[in-house]
Amino acid sequence: MTIEYPSPDWSDYELLDSGDGSKLERFGRCVMIRPEPKALWHKTMSDEQWRSAAHVEFKPGAGFAKAGKEDSGSWVNLKKTPEQWVIGYPQVGFKLRLGLTAFKHVGVFPEQATNWDYIYANTREIAKRTGAKPKVLNLFAYTGAASLAACKAGAEVTHLDSVRQVVTWARENMELSGLDGIRWMVEDALKFAKRAQRRGTLYNGIILDPPAYGRGPDGERWTLEESLYEILQCCASILAPKDSFLVLNLYSNGYSAVLAETLVRCAFGPEGELQCGESVLRDNFGKSLPLSVFTRLKR
Repeated sequence: MTIEYPSPDWSDYELLDSGDGSKLERFGRCVMIRPEPKALWHKTMSDEQWRSAAHVEFKPGAGFAKAGKEDSGSWVNLKKTPEQWVIGYPQVGFKLRLGLTAFKHVGVFPEQATNWDYIYANTREIAKRTGAKPKVLNLFAYTGAASLAACKAGAEVTHLDSVRQVVTWARENMELSGLDGIRWMVEDALKFAKRAQRRGTLYNGIILDPPAYGRGPDGERWTLEESLYEILQCCASILAPKDSFLVLNLYSNGYSAVLAETLVRCAFGPEGELQCGESVLRDNFGKSLPLSVFTRLKR
């Protein structure tokens, strides 16, 4: 199992400190305080230093994190803060528009940077080896950083999410990055995967970053425990048998990297090279904050 951190050369993101259930982060020029249940240790900097550094702080609503679900909250401005701003990821070569949402998210999960690097490198490798444009499917695709990484590497990308607003956000990120040609889908991921399975469609890359729970655009119910293995089995039948890769990322606190690796091996069979690990941020005082687990399959 590997532990992966974003490159310290990424100048537009920095985890300044973490602890006492919160994290102090810098996205571009904007510094913010956000809840982080996994930060079980104490802060290194004082509360006064945090508030002096921060432009904005997220205040959870009364039901935040109740029963494992995130309730909405509000942002409190500590200094003048733009409603929207742009950061870059020069390691691959794309840009992301960020903004303050009611669920503490800002439009990017920075610990995923190593997955973007992997997607970019493997897509380029497949294109070079085959001489063809790889087909990449990004399910639960959010604001599209992984889609942009595949597109930048020369892929024909299908980007799918059940929320129209975040698909629109992802399209803005594509345009900001000077890219084009991504196919946008507002649909339930499991329904799409089953249809691709029936049609015999094959992809050179499949990316899954599923939530713990959610709803499709027509009210389809999604829970990770009930549906994850089923969608992995569907994806196993639409991933090309050679010159292909899978990236599975899981945020659920109860899921380990070993469990994710076993799920993928059982769904996809013995062929291919498997890698599993944790995506981690390290703050400026050396404290490591694990945020998700991943499994990658390469054929």
